[in-house]
Amino acid sequence: MPEQLGELNDILYSGVLAYGKWGKLFEKELASFLGVHTVLTTNSYNAAMLVLVATLGLKAGDEILASPVSCLASNQPFVNKGLKIRWVDIDPQTGTIDSEAVRKNITANTKAIFHNHYCGMPGHIDEINQIAKEHNIFVIDDCIEAFGSEYKGRMLGNTGADAAVYSFQTVRLPNTIDGGALVFANADLIEKAKRIRDYGIDRACFRDENNEISANYNIDIEGYGALMSEVNSYIGYQQMKDIPMLLAKQRANALAWVNYLSEKHPSIKPLNSREDVAPNYWVFGMLTPDRLAMLKHFREIGYYASGIHINNNIYSVFGDQSSLTGVTEFVNSYLALPCGWWVEQNDL
Repeated sequence: MPEQLGELNDILYSGVLAYGKWGKLFEKELASFLGVHTVLTTNSYNAAMLVLVATLGLKAGDEILASPVSCLASNQPFVNKGLKIRWVDIDPQTGTIDSEAVRKNITANTKAIFHNHYCGMPGHIDEINQIAKEHNIFVIDDCIEAFGSEYKGRMLGNTGADAAVYSFQTVRLPNTIDGGALVFANADLIEKAKRIRDYGIDRACFRDENNEISANYNIDIEGYGALMSEVNSYIGYQQMKDIPMLLAKQRANALAWVNYLSEKHPSIKPLNSREDVAPNYWVFGMLTPDRLAMLKHFREIGYYASGIHINNNIYSVFGDQSSLTGVTEFVNSYLALPCGWWVEQNDL
């Protein structure tokens, strides 16, 4: 939490708890940070996903290409909306989807590519965006763990995709206790998403001259109660002041791990070896030839090593449970170490 939350008590007793002043200020700060025109906040990542699917007009039976190596929260909303997930193999050196695997899996029914940037590691953005352009399908950057990650000097969400989705849940940056956000490249989609996240309502013409709900206003689109509250928005707004400093700490911690591994464990390869990316280092990812032994080793010396996620193609809810070579190679060698802003340099 930010050190200064002086106005929180005033908000709680103001009578104005729903999306308003602080929601708009938080969105403005997010847009400035990401370098985009508009950011739409939501009360959860799941709500952001549902609004996203509806805004893009994806329907039950439509096919979406996605990575099974991501958070379960990234993929399950597609099942809830009746979309067909077609698993795409990944690049085992990055944990992100392989561009050639994307090209091979596109069918006549493919409507979108859901590009997960695994644990904050930017994927092969230019290649995948180009493939999508050739086939006239949407690209969605899944930044569930990648807020603040950069590709070729630009923030994820501002690198050429049609849309981007973020999570501000308790373990993310910024952390609004729960929350999410959406970015769209197309102005018409932004306006559509504004209505969908608020029960399909356009607030500008929802009420009449007496401030009563207008009988002449028609709801013609699906909608959700997805607006972020003023409490969550205020917390997020205050956190934005610290985000550059927190990201800098995480990157410094990651560099400390690189130096440590090169000296003590030269067989372990840090995940980031590309000059065109700057991960947010939500975690410090590495590839090790003996994952279980290293997991136990780092836990024994006081660092909670973890594989973070398990590949989603093991779950029957998604239908296709076939194995993929790159996925298998990656999950058998990937291990993450803590390098968040709370880890002090002298502890490393």
